[in-house]
Amino acid sequence: MKRQTMAIVLVLLGAGFVFGDGESVAVSIRFYDKQVYHLATEPILLQVTITNNGTLPYRFRLAEDRGFSLDFDVRTLQNRAVPQADALLRKRTGSRQVYFRDMAVETGESFSFVEDLRHYAAIEEAGAYVIQARVYPEAYRVSLSGASGGTGSSDHTTGNRGDPTALSSNRLQLTVRPPAIPGPDGLPVALDVETKANLVREKLPPDEVVSWTIHARQKSQWEKFFLYIDLPAMVSRDGSRQRQWRAESEEGRARMIARYRADLMASAVDGDISMIPSDFTVERTAYNAENAEVTVLELFRQNNFTERRRYTYYLRRDDGSNGYWSIVDYVVINLGTE
Repeated sequence: MKRQTMAIVLVLLGAGFVFGDGESVAVSIRFYDKQVYHLATEPILLQVTITNNGTLPYRFRLAEDRGFSLDFDVRTLQNRAVPQADALLRKRTGSRQVYFRDMAVETGESFSFVEDLRHYAAIEEAGAYVIQARVYPEAYRVSLSGASGGTGSSDHTTGNRGDPTALSSNRLQLTVRPPAIPGPDGLPVALDVETKANLVREKLPPDEVVSWTIHARQKSQWEKFFLYIDLPAMVSRDGSRQRQWRAESEEGRARMIARYRADLMASAVDGDISMIPSDFTVERTAYNAENAEVTVLELFRQNNFTERRRYTYYLRRDDGSNGYWSIVDYVVINLGTE
């Protein structure tokens, strides 16, 4: 006898939860930081925004694991549905506890969060795709009558397709390119989103490397931001990650780098270096043949004040006097506000 499983949803809320007028609520999606996307490399971060255009507060439940509140319908231009990611299927069809938060969006207000599309869809071919999000205010429930298919297929979780409270977003077009071609230094050749030209590292002095990186972050140009950051060195800054790094195979280390890069872009780790300063000044640069320190005063303008922080960036040259400078570490000192 075939044994079927379903996700066990534990809602830590009282009975009688009211959702309000869903017809006046709009869901929209956009790229969190638009860039050139390649197969199986950088995350595809999408910002999901729920806006209340009604006259009453809109209340809904948001899962701590967003995969139980959100889904993405991803299709090719030929309307072929892209399968769900294997990890997402295992999570939804396994037996586990899922915790939710009681959320409320007031009239005229919005609530946003960022998700990686690769956690939802198995995009394994280069090409153009159309994406649409679907938010489930009462949770994504796996049907007992059949397993889910692709992210938009006809057998896509019977219970959810008939959910009257589900909200659909606008459609967004995504282009995924073939894997990046390695450059002469072994690093993938990235493309400048503005010029579509290949991004190639230059032999810049340490202070210019730091300035380049900060300017790139100010413009939300992630490919430029990562150009002079030594990701393996940054991953192993943390003691526990360093031990894991030493124990991992080459493939495992590649996964760690990809995950760290995605978390850095989502400000889930090392948030200090991914913050966007309103202004900055390079105060001091000191270096020898292999190592450098660059001290920078960075200003972060808030509503009624400006926060001041002093960053010290540590850089290393990968091949003596003939190599490229890369950022391998940093420390931050808070200097108060003005």
